[in-house]
Amino acid sequence: MPDALPLDRLSPLLERFRVRASLFHAGPLCGVTHFDAQPGRGFLHVMRNGEMAVRHAAGSGLVARLVVSEPSLVFYPRPLAHDFHNAPTEGADFVCATLDFDQGDAHPLVRALPPLVVLPLARVDGLNETLTLLFGEAERVRCGQRLLADRLFEVLLLQLLRWMLDQRDNPLPVGLLNGLADARLARALTAVHARPGEAWTLERLAAEAGMSRSRFAEAFRNAVGTTPADYVADWRLAIARAELRAGKSLKTLAAELGYANASTLSRLFTQRHGGLSARAWRQQGG
Repeated sequence: MPDALPLDRLSPLLERFRVRASLFHAGPLCGVTHFDAQPGRGFLHVMRNGEMAVRHAAGSGLVARLVVSEPSLVFYPRPLAHDFHNAPTEGADFVCATLDFDQGDAHPLVRALPPLVVLPLARVDGLNETLTLLFGEAERVRCGQRLLADRLFEVLLLQLLRWMLDQRDNPLPVGLLNGLADARLARALTAVHARPGEAWTLERLAAEAGMSRSRFAEAFRNAVGTTPADYVADWRLAIARAELRAGKSLKTLAAELGYANASTLSRLFTQRHGGLSARAWRQQGG
């Protein structure tokens, strides 16, 4: 059965659109600590002991006050200002990292994740080893400390994403992660992520998922919130934007992304960017 085979649902996505963590605080937080929203930047906080209140401004779309009363991860994938009150006051019980997403708010994961994830550490198997290493690096300065701590935060993020994909208690919002959480749809999505230049017809995608065309199309739209054809086009355009920023030509990209010629990709780009051509988009700084 297709859904019985092992599948790496995250590597093709995160190899194409990376997330880079940067440790910026380790130790106690006293009183009120404010974290500003910056474009393209998220936060991953780890509270190992104590409790705290998290506050959000009116109009943020999140609850104004949230109490975190047990060791937890607090994850903001999108730029959102927040304050911590009554954080731990003794020992290196709190570590924080910024998360910089390739393409900022247009990163596929950023668009798919809820605005805030608060997850008790005890609910995720395998975190203890990572946290022991992370807090060990945070507590004393050694050669390569910052680099190692940054990589450990990235490991922590991957473990969090794995948990979100595998758990069933809290349904994911409609979007990419919701699709990847479905074993059948994940096969089609991962194939597109890994091989965007192939001829991804509805028939081929349904075959990857081991489903009929009609069942696949309906299940895909219900889970991901768009049609398979639109998802393929959006994924290719996300790659095109990243590569255009890096200086690649539209002609080269068209060949790599499965389009017959540069004109076809150019028309799609202009259509999906409100009439703005790829050249004009790049001249405006992308």
